[in-house]
Amino acid sequence: MSQKHSNGIVIVAAGRGERAGSSHEGPKQYRRIGGKAVIAHSLEAFLSWPGTGPVVLVIHPDDEALLDVATASIAGRRDCIVVHGGATRQQSVLKGLEALAGRGVTHAWIQDAVRPFVDAALFDRIEASLADGASGVLPVMPVSDTLKRGSPDGVVVETVPRAGLFAAQTPQVFALDAILDAHRRAAASGIGDFTDDASIAEWAGIPVRLVEGTPDNIKLTVKRDIAMADEKLARAALPDVRTGNGYDVHQLEPGDGVTLCGIFIPHDQKLKGHSDADVALHALTDALLATCGAGDIGDHFPPSDMQWKGAPSRIFLEHAVRIVREHGGTIMNADISLIAEAPKVGPHRQAMREKLAEILGISLDRCSVKATTNEKIGFIGRREGIAAIATATVVYGRGGA
Repeated sequence: MSQKHSNGIVIVAAGRGERAGSSHEGPKQYRRIGGKAVIAHSLEAFLSWPGTGPVVLVIHPDDEALLDVATASIAGRRDCIVVHGGATRQQSVLKGLEALAGRGVTHAWIQDAVRPFVDAALFDRIEASLADGASGVLPVMPVSDTLKRGSPDGVVVETVPRAGLFAAQTPQVFALDAILDAHRRAAASGIGDFTDDASIAEWAGIPVRLVEGTPDNIKLTVKRDIAMADEKLARAALPDVRTGNGYDVHQLEPGDGVTLCGIFIPHDQKLKGHSDADVALHALTDALLATCGAGDIGDHFPPSDMQWKGAPSRIFLEHAVRIVREHGGTIMNADISLIAEAPKVGPHRQAMREKLAEILGISLDRCSVKATTNEKIGFIGRREGIAAIATATVVYGRGGA
């Protein structure tokens, strides 16, 4: 951040929000969207941005308790300055600016509490404009709708050219001394119909530079706006749960035992393969790789590569686990079904589950091993091979694949 200025924040939350309808939660700034009050979303956006200085919350005198409940869990909330607003937004902003005066702040950022989707990228664009010498900054979005001017009796009078027209957003940012003086002069002049602070700056002759706003930075005005905001956050909060499936089969041949799920079981046959031919771990490896689109076991460990001849298959599974975690995944569950006429899996199931839990780094209750026969049908029924089907469930975070 530029060393030539410091930022103070005024979050305006004193309105009654009549157009949003009544609610037991109070005015619209205290309605809950995504499990938190609207004002909490706005406040958290500023408190988590490194350029933020003192924060003033301008509220209605009746809303002290509502504010405490809405912001109780927000780190840094107790450092905020709380003042009571006036009868209009303009009066409330003036009270907020007065509270910033004398606190070593050079620039005031004035934000509507009911714009919960403001973000750090917008703050950074405003900050860059201030660092470039702007005395006032207004985030805007170009008007995309065709605009009509109507008569008092509801008839179209003309189409208004939209070139050069913008919809204003907040935060609106100004040199504190200049915007405070403008607000004081407007109040002294009895002018109280300004719709935003950029209008007052324009009236006072303060140059205001436009910067790109954010499409999501909408103002919640009516009840439907709040419902749509809640729905948006609910969708965003859905966990990224992915399920992968894997299948493998290996031929049986005369031998002294088979390795399944990393456990050697004495038997009069063995599984034929380039590695130890553990069909269970091979299938599970493919299932895990599938959850992040990382190919299959043959892509990572081609049978033509002699270094894997006779290798324990846990190497392959551990590799898949690393890939999943590098993609931001958390393994939640692994389920393996073995299809074989022999040997008996039941006596070894617990050891198999323990081996899976060890390799995957998850709890035993998240590892399942089941076995069934093929009712003596087909190649499995003739004891010519063993097959495995595996399913893995992985939850990916925001940094996932």
